[in-house]
Amino acid sequence: MAECESTSPPLLVRACRCEPVPRCPVWIMRQAGRFLPEYQAVRARHGFVEVCMTPDLAAEVTLQPVRRLDVDAAIIFHDILLLLRPMGAGFDFTDKPVLDRPIRTREQIAAIHPPQSQQPFAYLHEALRRTREQLPPEKALIGFAGAPFTLANYLIEGGGSHDSLETKKLLMTQPDLLQSLLRTLTEATIEFLIGQINAGAQVLQIFESSGGLLGPDDYAEFALPHVKRIIASLKPFNIPIILFPRGCGAYLELFADCGAHVIGIDWQTPLRTARGRLAEKTAIQGNIDPVALLGPRQLIEGKVAQIIDEMDNLRGFIFNLGHGILPSTPPENALIYVQAAKSLSERQIARRMAPPRQDEP
Repeated sequence: MAECESTSPPLLVRACRCEPVPRCPVWIMRQAGRFLPEYQAVRARHGFVEVCMTPDLAAEVTLQPVRRLDVDAAIIFHDILLLLRPMGAGFDFTDKPVLDRPIRTREQIAAIHPPQSQQPFAYLHEALRRTREQLPPEKALIGFAGAPFTLANYLIEGGGSHDSLETKKLLMTQPDLLQSLLRTLTEATIEFLIGQINAGAQVLQIFESSGGLLGPDDYAEFALPHVKRIIASLKPFNIPIILFPRGCGAYLELFADCGAHVIGIDWQTPLRTARGRLAEKTAIQGNIDPVALLGPRQLIEGKVAQIIDEMDNLRGFIFNLGHGILPSTPPENALIYVQAAKSLSERQIARRMAPPRQDEP
């Protein structure tokens, strides 16, 4: 079945908008890098931040999984924490991101401010433009950012944290201070994403990686309003927005009216009930456990078939993992997954669209 003319929006864009598609689009979180030997060859010569900030290198590693796996989208190679550098926060990315100093006091938070222009991200905009020039027209280009609470959590903890004790202490003892930081991050994120749209991004994903650290009431008060503000501010651009609220499956209902076109579902949240819990107001993306891609072909294809069976109506569904792909994933297994998602979803959609058979007299 033919997919679309080159003048049509990319398959991912149409699926985000719950428009009819011949099959489900498929892409993989963290597909640019990690598990690909061609990415490792680049990293053997260049540091992580150097790759992010060198447009030719960033475009190259962004396009690598498209060439190898024929996924339906390229997500620009970058890091959510690089937004924070021109805001007054310094990170060391040598091994894992570690902040120069945690941001916890009123004075420290007051010193964090949105960039006065988008010039510090000119390298990212150029990488987006170069990627779009080389990307086939039927493939979508995804830009992204971290959600404000996720960024605040990194700032307050000074890096990754298992319990985020300092962030939650600030929330409980000085909520106005946390809200001040979140407002600053929200304004910076809006401009950051607008810059990516202007440089060629056709879809945006907001990563709420730390959302699951909060209970539903705290998330609704401290995190969700800022996500909603970002999405509302981007509405005039008419670009699909995916929100991935990792670990928030217990209160998935909160996201039905957040304004995002798509909600990403993590691997701990059943897809069978996700559509109903979102009141069928959004498209859905997800959600195979990344560990499944370490298994044999039969297991991988079975997981894809299981998702198709659970979703039944594939309108507004995007295949992805329930978290980032693991570095130990064999590239050939990722290809099995992509090919299975394409072929099995195409077969299911064709079956549902076929007219009912008339019994022979």
